[in-house]
Amino acid sequence: MLFTNTDLKTFAESHINVKKEKVDEYREQVNRLRDKLADYIKDNPEYGLVKMLHSGSVRKGTALKTLNDMDVAVYVKPEAVDENDESNILEYVRQALVEIYTKHNMKPEQFTIGHHCVKVSFKGSGLDVDVVPVIPNGEADDRGYLITRDTGERVLTSIPLHLEFIRKRKSANTNFAQMVRITKWWRDQRDFKFKSFLIELIWAHIADTEGIADEIVPALKQFFRYIIKTELKSNIIFEDNYKKSKVTLSSTGANIFDPVNPENNVGQSLDDEKRMRIVDEADDALGYLTHAEQASTKGVAISSLKQIFGTSFSF
Repeated sequence: MLFTNTDLKTFAESHINVKKEKVDEYREQVNRLRDKLADYIKDNPEYGLVKMLHSGSVRKGTALKTLNDMDVAVYVKPEAVDENDESNILEYVRQALVEIYTKHNMKPEQFTIGHHCVKVSFKGSGLDVDVVPVIPNGEADDRGYLITRDTGERVLTSIPLHLEFIRKRKSANTNFAQMVRITKWWRDQRDFKFKSFLIELIWAHIADTEGIADEIVPALKQFFRYIIKTELKSNIIFEDNYKKSKVTLSSTGANIFDPVNPENNVGQSLDDEKRMRIVDEADDALGYLTHAEQASTKGVAISSLKQIFGTSFSF
């Protein structure tokens, strides 16, 4: 090949990955939010908010450089809100956050109702924090019900168990987080629907079944070939937190299950049109990757790889 794994890693470091300094800054921003909430709850035990947990791609280590918001979960006492009224929950959370943080030089207009979340806008970093309400159900591992962004449905989740699921795959496969980031970048450059959670679960399945290659090109081939071969019709079920017998397989669409909640078939978000678009994109990407490997000139290799990594790609 005219390009090396180092060339691709260099591009990823410069264009795809968030710099450690930025990650540290963003995490500190969330930590300040969380600590101030914890202090307030300590002094006001009757308060309707319980705790705040950092979730999302920054916490998982799979965030892109283009990141413009972070996700945190705030746990809300069930008795404090009408659990069947999303607008009631979001407004309660917004008012509660305003009550706390306006005491720390923030203004009410920095807290707005977003898409199934309360958005906290920071003036300094320009980064938004999406605060997603979770209604705890009293079970272990901070299990509770959150309102999903895509459908608005209530889904049982556990942030600690999801983070542990990712940590296990990262520990066993040193390329896991990098390949998740690269695949999300590819999706964004090609501009098609492919949920980040689904990307993570497919990589986790590859990690569990065959292991992820240490270099970027063979790892990408694993991912694209899996999608092409299965057309995303093969079942993906993890037994970290429940047995396979707990899931109910769908006869239509994809069966890709949340590793924490056996009732949450994440693959159901893919109708045939979305699923086949992903398959077609993977087929095209594998072709471009193969063409780049076989290219006789640097210009041809770069032209092919731009179809995967975007117009900014070079080596």
